[in-house]
Amino acid sequence: MASRPPARSIKIAADERTGWSSDRPRGDGAPPRPANLSVHCRVLAPVDRLRYSPGSLLVVVSASVAERERFLERLIEDRAALLSVEKVRGLLSGRVAEEELDERAEELLRAAVGKRLENRETVVLGAAGLQADAREPFVRMASLLKRPRHLILLETARDQVREEDHATLNDLRRALDAGELGAEGFQTALRLSAVSASEVKRIMFRPPPRED
Repeated sequence: MASRPPARSIKIAADERTGWSSDRPRGDGAPPRPANLSVHCRVLAPVDRLRYSPGSLLVVVSASVAERERFLERLIEDRAALLSVEKVRGLLSGRVAEEELDERAEELLRAAVGKRLENRETVVLGAAGLQADAREPFVRMASLLKRPRHLILLETARDQVREEDHATLNDLRRALDAGELGAEGFQTALRLSAVSASEVKRIMFRPPPRED
């Protein structure tokens, strides 16, 4: 019987290896990789009463800050739950130097959101801009604390959208409609047109009614 030829071994030089593997630890001093936020995302249909669990993080995104604020002021009863960088910046205005205002407002917003989430209190966040990286720190906080995460995209008139935001807004619409915002850590997502937004009567943060 013929014997098998000896197995050949191939040595891969260190500078030719790519990717991470279990036998290739990260370099000394490298920060740990952030936890994966991906979850299943359910795309909701517009209704006149929106119900979320108490202690949720609800992120409301719109190309128009004014439209977003009118929507939230009308529907959010607990004003302490309603947070945005614009709100914090207004509280700080005149109290800190102008050149420090944006940085301090962001720091205080993150601290306020983190404290409420740690206390299992609801947070309704008016997102700054349309980009995912503006939402990511807050979604990560909620995920680490195992708090529910939800997003509402509030549409506005085309002339209210800045030219440089059109592509980002279109990408967000496509991702939401396809249920892909689970990659950002959102468990539900809802897109409201101007008409469907006007038909929303209440946003509630209560457990679902018991079935007797």
